[in-house]
Amino acid sequence: MARSIKKGPYVQDCLMRKVGAGSAGSNKVIKTWSRRSTIFPEFVGMTFAVHNGRKFVPVFVSENMVGHKLGEFAPTRTYYGHGADKKSKR
Repeated sequence: MARSIKKGPYVQDCLMRKVGAGSAGSNKVIKTWSRRSTIFPEFVGMTFAVHNGRKFVPVFVSENMVGHKLGEFAPTRTYYGHGADKKSKR
Protein backbone atom coordinates (compact mmCIF):
# COMPACT_ATOMS: atom_id res chain seq x y z
CA MET A 1 0.00 0.00 0.00
CA ALA A 2 1.31 3.45 -0.88
CA ARG A 3 2.14 6.04 1.72
CA SER A 4 -0.32 8.88 2.31
CA ILE A 5 0.41 12.06 0.37
CA LYS A 6 -0.15 14.25 3.42
CA LYS A 7 2.57 12.35 5.31
CA GLY A 8 5.08 12.73 2.51
CA PRO A 9 7.89 10.36 1.50
CA TYR A 10 9.83 8.44 4.14
CA VAL A 11 13.60 8.32 4.48
CA GLN A 12 15.36 6.99 7.54
CA ASP A 13 17.17 9.75 9.45
CA CYS A 14 20.54 8.02 9.68
CA LEU A 15 20.45 7.35 5.93
CA MET A 16 19.92 11.04 5.20
CA ARG A 17 22.84 11.89 7.50
CA LYS A 18 25.08 9.42 5.66
CA VAL A 19 24.06 10.88 2.30
CA GLY A 20 24.68 14.42 3.52
CA ALA A 21 28.12 13.52 4.84
CA GLY A 22 29.02 11.38 1.82
CA SER A 23 28.09 13.94 -0.81
CA ALA A 24 31.29 15.89 -0.19
CA GLY A 25 32.93 14.26 -3.23
CA SER A 26 33.65 10.71 -2.13
CA ASN A 27 32.33 7.74 -4.09
CA LYS A 28 31.98 5.45 -1.09
CA VAL A 29 29.24 2.83 -1.01
CA ILE A 30 26.61 3.59 1.64
CA LYS A 31 25.55 0.44 3.45
CA THR A 32 21.91 0.36 4.59
CA TRP A 33 19.27 -1.98 5.91
CA SER A 34 16.50 0.54 5.21
CA ARG A 35 14.69 -1.00 2.23
CA ARG A 36 11.60 1.12 2.88
CA SER A 37 13.32 4.47 2.33
CA THR A 38 12.24 6.49 -0.69
CA ILE A 39 14.89 7.53 -3.22
CA PHE A 40 15.27 11.32 -3.30
CA PRO A 41 16.91 13.41 -6.07
CA GLU A 42 19.91 13.97 -3.76
CA PHE A 43 20.68 10.23 -4.04
CA VAL A 44 21.27 10.31 -7.82
CA GLY A 45 24.78 9.20 -8.72
CA MET A 46 25.39 7.44 -5.38
CA THR A 47 25.80 3.73 -4.77
CA PHE A 48 23.93 2.05 -1.92
CA ALA A 49 24.52 -1.43 -0.56
CA VAL A 50 20.97 -2.55 0.24
CA HIS A 51 20.54 -5.62 2.46
CA ASN A 52 18.29 -8.30 0.99
CA GLY A 53 18.18 -10.57 4.04
CA ARG A 54 21.33 -12.49 3.22
CA LYS A 55 23.83 -10.13 1.63
CA PHE A 56 24.23 -6.53 0.50
CA VAL A 57 23.26 -5.80 -3.10
CA PRO A 58 24.93 -2.78 -4.73
CA VAL A 59 22.40 -0.33 -6.20
CA PHE A 60 23.59 2.59 -8.31
CA VAL A 61 20.88 5.28 -8.26
CA SER A 62 19.88 6.93 -11.54
CA GLU A 63 17.30 9.62 -12.28
CA ASN A 64 14.65 7.06 -13.26
CA MET A 65 14.71 5.57 -9.74
CA VAL A 66 13.61 8.77 -7.96
CA GLY A 67 10.35 8.18 -6.08
CA HIS A 68 10.81 4.42 -5.79
CA LYS A 69 11.94 2.50 -2.70
CA LEU A 70 15.48 1.16 -2.24
CA GLY A 71 14.14 -2.34 -1.61
CA GLU A 72 12.64 -2.54 -5.09
CA PHE A 73 16.12 -2.85 -6.58
CA ALA A 74 17.43 -5.55 -4.22
CA PRO A 75 15.29 -8.68 -4.71
CA THR A 76 14.94 -10.95 -1.69
CA ARG A 77 13.99 -14.14 -3.51
CA THR A 78 15.91 -16.00 -6.18
CA TYR A 79 13.91 -17.53 -9.02
CA TYR A 80 15.51 -20.72 -10.33
CA GLY A 81 12.76 -21.53 -12.82
CA HIS A 82 10.09 -24.16 -12.72
CA GLY A 83 10.90 -27.76 -11.93
CA ALA A 84 12.02 -30.17 -14.65
CA ASP A 85 9.39 -31.87 -16.80
CA LYS A 86 8.19 -34.95 -14.91
CA LYS A 87 6.94 -36.73 -18.02
CA SER A 88 9.52 -38.23 -20.31
CA LYS A 89 9.37 -36.96 -23.87
CA ARG A 90 8.94 -39.58 -26.59
